[in-house]
Amino acid sequence: MIVSWNWLRDYVKLDCAVESAAERLMMSGLNLEEIQPADEDFAIDLEVTSNRPDCLGHVGVARELSVLYGVPLSIPKAGISCIDARTADVTSVENLAAEDCTQYQARVIRGVKVGPSPEWLVHRLETLGLRSVNNVVDVTNYVLMECGQPLHAFDLNKLAGQRIVVRRASQGEPFVAINGRKYELDSEMCVIADAERAVAIAGVMGGQESEVSEATTDLLIETANFVPLSVRRTARRLSLFSDSSFRFERGVDVTQIDWASRRCCELIVELCGGEVLAEPICVGDLSGKRAEMEFRFGQVERILGISIPAKTCREILIALGCEELSCSDELGKYRAPSWRADLTREADLIEEVARIYGYDRIPENDPPAVEAIARSRQDRTLDLVNRVLNGAGFYEAMTMTFVSEEMNAMFNPRGVSVPLSVEHSSRKKENVLRSTLVPSLLACRRANERTGTENAQLFEVARVFTALTSEGAEQPLCLSCVSGRSFLELKGVLEALVKEVDSTAKLTARIADVKGLAEGRSAELLLNGKRWGWMGEVSEEVLQLTGLRDTACAAEVELQTLIDLLNIAPQTKPIPQFPAVERDFNFLLAETTSWEELAVTIEKSGGPLLEEVSFVSEYRGENLGAGKKTYLARVAFRSDERTLTGEDADAAHAAIVSACESGLQAELR
Repeated sequence: MIVSWNWLRDYVKLDCAVESAAERLMMSGLNLEEIQPADEDFAIDLEVTSNRPDCLGHVGVARELSVLYGVPLSIPKAGISCIDARTADVTSVENLAAEDCTQYQARVIRGVKVGPSPEWLVHRLETLGLRSVNNVVDVTNYVLMECGQPLHAFDLNKLAGQRIVVRRASQGEPFVAINGRKYELDSEMCVIADAERAVAIAGVMGGQESEVSEATTDLLIETANFVPLSVRRTARRLSLFSDSSFRFERGVDVTQIDWASRRCCELIVELCGGEVLAEPICVGDLSGKRAEMEFRFGQVERILGISIPAKTCREILIALGCEELSCSDELGKYRAPSWRADLTREADLIEEVARIYGYDRIPENDPPAVEAIARSRQDRTLDLVNRVLNGAGFYEAMTMTFVSEEMNAMFNPRGVSVPLSVEHSSRKKENVLRSTLVPSLLACRRANERTGTENAQLFEVARVFTALTSEGAEQPLCLSCVSGRSFLELKGVLEALVKEVDSTAKLTARIADVKGLAEGRSAELLLNGKRWGWMGEVSEEVLQLTGLRDTACAAEVELQTLIDLLNIAPQTKPIPQFPAVERDFNFLLAETTSWEELAVTIEKSGGPLLEEVSFVSEYRGENLGAGKKTYLARVAFRSDERTLTGEDADAAHAAIVSACESGLQAELR
């Protein structure tokens, strides 16, 4: 934001040098880029953060200087004289896109004479880097730079039906902007139209067909508020940016709409002549919403580390435009000014006090007041994730949120049908918000291969982007791993992690087809019987797409499940006092019977002495017959009260064999 030093002093009388004022602004949050001489003036380039759209105009910056230097702020009254004719007698406004345009005001000026602007106006605009067009357009730019409220002047006689219709564009609707370029609009873009066609892209740029020229005599002055998301989407989709879109994207003060309209008409009449019609057409509520907050004066020292008297705090807030609703020695209640939508809570008011009081008055060497708090369940879970995976030889990676469309389509285990993407992105080929972390980790693994680091075992904890709801995109927090280890080895790492989180939890794998993983070599992971994630060997197609030389296994699970499962205070378990008795079971089964079915059957039939069931091996061969296989299972029995006898183990053994024969048609070999 470039501001003129002489222009600022129209609103606030300062005797200091421009360098001093710029430094004070910088210390209060408006970072100084540079100061450039401009004839008898100075152009001050300030960096305005996105939460301070009130400082995107000279009045806003002057307001800051007024508070910093404790001098009065003088804002023009913007008084206009209107004739008896009413605005509604010559034009109308119909808002068919209230979700995109929340407020709209139209004023009409008749009998203007369009021509060159006076020297003072040309010089002020040129100081800001703007070129002069004509006196009408220059006034709209002047008011924009004065208060931060965009305006647009239409040639009323060029509007079909002399009416305004705010609506969504038709799909593929053509539009020629005042820059002379042709654009094709879509049905999500808001436009300002007349009775026949679009005459402006709402909040972005006016159209060539209705622009003001030397032949113009009657004007319609538009002052409106367009929803930031709508303007941002349109500007980025068309790659069309303007001073107006820059401000609408950050939000404007709707209570200033009427003032800006009157100010614009005042200057046009002064410079171009003409008559303003009475009773402007207003659509929407121009009163605006203002947040109310409590301010506990004792919180200032706790948060800032220095004591600021309550009286000083009150004076600063009132000077900034906050309305004091009530006040006591300990507590004040304030209503934020209409131009400060970023003030919504007590901490915001404390920050305002700090920056006006002076950050330089906060000692650098005083340690901040620190209070110990309990670590959250998420932090504790992440500690376990790092400890287990680091111990297993994995390194944590931090990768980009975006992937290419090809990779997203190739590797889509969640089956996201419509991926979320960013159209205006510096990464043209990778602009899809990932629905899984695995593609990013595979790309990272390939980058390690190129630099000579073979078999990089990586994991990442981050959010992925899945379905789009009315509240925004669903963003589950996931843990993902890639490794050159086998399926069973990677599953063992996950089992170790689960046991660290909760020793009683049970992880099982169920055969499933997962897009991006090799057919027949992928599985769905269940934690305590509920879906947790998936894992398997990466398919050959994905390996070729990523350029990986070696095979890889991947797994992805949702971290929230582990967070909910976390046993914060695990109990000690005594060391067994009596030995275990182990028995091996070699069952011949149908090919369709899974290990999980066999293990569950053994657990249910093994009785109270059964301690553990573990997989030993699997075998297929011609001697078994078609559609047959064997599982070798090892079962441990133990008692906490005595040493088991052979008869105890035999009884449990017989019960297991009977259950498997009847339930799974198994044959003990």
